[in-house]
Amino acid sequence: MGSEGEIVRKPRFLCLHGFRTSGEILKKQLGKWPESVLQKIDLVFADGPFPSQGKSDVEEIFDPPYYEWFQFNKEFTEYTNFDECLAFIEDFMIKHGPFDGLLGFSQGAILSAGLPGLQAKGVALTKVPKIKFLVVIGGAKFKASSVAENAYSSPIQCPSLHFLGETDFLKPYGKELLESCVDSVVVHHPKGHTIPRLDEKSLQTVESFIERIQRMLSEKEE
Repeated sequence: MGSEGEIVRKPRFLCLHGFRTSGEILKKQLGKWPESVLQKIDLVFADGPFPSQGKSDVEEIFDPPYYEWFQFNKEFTEYTNFDECLAFIEDFMIKHGPFDGLLGFSQGAILSAGLPGLQAKGVALTKVPKIKFLVVIGGAKFKASSVAENAYSSPIQCPSLHFLGETDFLKPYGKELLESCVDSVVVHHPKGHTIPRLDEKSLQTVESFIERIQRMLSEKEE
């Protein structure tokens, strides 16, 4: 734009961390990715609205504080504080946005992948611009039927990049989520429920996804 000439705007992502971790922890986890990727995207990290209500799986690895986006029963079929979570995210997006997309890991990935559908239905994020892109790491679908009915009533249209870990306990559910995404790219990695390092092949996949969404953004703004 203007004097910048050919400089492409960086896609701006709101990053949603995993259950009982934090924005700072997600930032460190993504720090495994090469600078060639990280310098092409603008990442903004939020902490979930609720302090951790139990033990965190990352206590031995990362220091507190830890946060949750919402709570759930053992079967993951009933959620607590979910409306508060949606309102919190929208408020954060109003204050720190605008954002082009969402990047999420684990609970943050489930949220990220479900929000475009909830936004399209008019039940969430009604005061902010439409979510255009998704990066889903170790994700799945919402299980609570009241939320899922709205989140996946129509296919997820926005371009999405998914990471599926070979030994991730969520892998079958991540594949199920893919069935609802019409414009998806997948990175397969040998690890479990984690944010993987990028090997040569996955680096190419990630970089081409970023280049594609950069082009889409610059075309819209011309």
